[in-house]
Amino acid sequence: MLIQINYGDIQGSDTIEQHIHEQVERALSNLGEQVTRVEVHLRDDKQKRDAHDDKRCTMEVRLAGLEPFVVEERGADIYTVISDAADKVKRIARREADKRQSYR
Repeated sequence: MLIQINYGDIQGSDTIEQHIHEQVERALSNLGEQVTRVEVHLRDDKQKRDAHDDKRCTMEVRLAGLEPFVVEERGADIYTVISDAADKVKRIARREADKRQSYR
């Protein structure tokens, strides 16, 4: 599985990158080769008045033979936002894989 990370206006670090890899791999480990690519986009919306949800993580997941799907999560802490987005990815990817199995 290829994981591409786009930091946007967030300062990238090895710690953030490691956290992303751990969370995405944990979320999608049961799908194996079905996952072809995950694009992770991180943003810091400093312009927003509400500082409680100024960090944003968008994940685009591509499963072999299916249309890609996108999840987005917002919050104050980038690590929590990444983890929450990965949890959403896990739920949706499982649902998509189950749909694929039921069509066969």
